Amino acid sequence: MANPPDNRADIRDFLASRRAKLTPDQVGLPISARRRVPGLRREEVAVLAGVSTEWYTRLEKGHIAGVSDEVLAAVAHALRLNEEERTYLFDLSRAARPAPRRAPRRREAALAPAVHWMLDTITLSAAFVRNGRLDVIGTNALARALHAPMFASPTTSEHGRANFARYHFLDPASRDFFPDWDDGAAATVALLRAEAGREPHDRVLRELVGELSTLSAGFRTLWASHDIRIRHEGTKRLQHPEVGSIELTYQSLDLPTTGRAVHDLSLYTAEPGTPHEERLRLLASLHAPDPRTAATDQQVPTASRPEHTERGQ
Repeated sequence: MANPPDNRADIRDFLASRRAKLTPDQVGLPISARRRVPGLRREEVAVLAGVSTEWYTRLEKGHIAGVSDEVLAAVAHALRLNEEERTYLFDLSRAARPAPRRAPRRREAALAPAVHWMLDTITLSAAFVRNGRLDVIGTNALARALHAPMFASPTTSEHGRANFARYHFLDPASRDFFPDWDDGAAATVALLRAEAGREPHDRVLRELVGELSTLSAGFRTLWASHDIRIRHEGTKRLQHPEVGSIELTYQSLDLPTTGRAVHDLSLYTAEPGTPHEERLRLLASLHAPDPRTAATDQQVPTASRPEHTERGQ
């Protein structure tokens, strides 16, 4: 049996943070005037989940291995977890179970040539692919133009690989580029927290979280909140150096990969008939690929593209 990663602290802090967000009246319990701390007490969660206080206390201390899915579902219901938080709790549970053999390291998968071709054919939406650590591993021309400040940032690697989390928290200029910086920062950390629940063995991810925690007090605060985000969609405002203020909607979907690698395709577009669409079209025209070199670019990756393979662990 291989020893599982010690994620008891993550389990403890996650459950305690969700418990602190609830009040007795939200779950139909009587309100006591002698409450010393906000949120529910452990014994109240135990009653709602149909388990003993001793059992729930042990669970909240991180002893989750061996707990059945049915009981976890009852705890998730008691704590009013949303779908993403529930997924995260079950991921933590699976990670805590002893494996019959040493857990294999996640194999990184190169972005398939067909995906690069697909990205290159998308011309009126900014399209990029990122992995679970929020590294950008493939883009079309418009996506690179749209996120030009990030790709030009000192936080981008010498090989041209940008990382949304590093840019957000380690480059002060990101606050000018993202007018809604606080919302974006919270979403970025929540995405990384969900990935950490899925892949506790990912050494590179742990190093990234350690780097950001050391260098950014804002990241440390958000990381400690244990908020989770799996779906990546919504509206984003950017202050672009070439076209000014632009508001875009974005959607993401998972691409099929080998092993447990995560490749997430994101598409940014503007509402038709708005000034934002005009600005996006202007940006696309300014950075349209030269048709004389397009055939070469399809075959040989240029220095302007991110690396086509991901780092090993």
